[in-house]
Amino acid sequence: MEKKISFFEKYLTFWVFLCIFIGVILGKVFPFLPDVLSKFEYAHVSIPIAVLIWFMIFPMMLKIDFSSIKNVKKNPKGLIITLTVNWLIKPFSMFFISYFFLKIVFGNVIRLDLSSEYIAGAVLLGAAPCTAMVFVWSYLSNGDPMYTLVQVAINDIIILFAFAPIVSFLLKVGKVSVPFDTLFFLWFCLSFFLL
Repeated sequence: MEKKISFFEKYLTFWVFLCIFIGVILGKVFPFLPDVLSKFEYAHVSIPIAVLIWFMIFPMMLKIDFSSIKNVKKNPKGLIITLTVNWLIKPFSMFFISYFFLKIVFGNVIRLDLSSEYIAGAVLLGAAPCTAMVFVWSYLSNGDPMYTLVQVAINDIIILFAFAPIVSFLLKVGKVSVPFDTLFFLWFCLSFFLL
């Protein structure tokens, strides 16, 4: 049976560009809006963005069946590859690539404080595996939905323990200062979303 995606999913690129366009227009028409939204933050984390991300991933998390973890031992190769890439390669490669380009290649073009902020963002993204699109690609490639759920669930459990130490280590290596309360709050939000 041929897999089909919905109208919304089919034109996702268009919706993303439309949202960017609307955001730029709102920023121009209501220049005070970013200042108003920036007041709703805790530990340098935007609460509106955190809430919207939670609404985005919550329906997906409801579908996870933790009892299906026992079936992974029949085919551990996919899980081993996923865990290796997500936790041993991606966070560190994100750090090194961003550090190389932002501090070395373009170090004399980008302000020091701005390059440090970009590196911090790359590290935070690199240490938090994206799970939303995993389900879409699994569906489109006729993947095993339960196996996909197990991969996502195990990655989400690992986030609870590995996210903060990896981020903290890489930020120290890059001499990038991120307040501890921000790092703790991000870890808390991830934990809350996943549990």
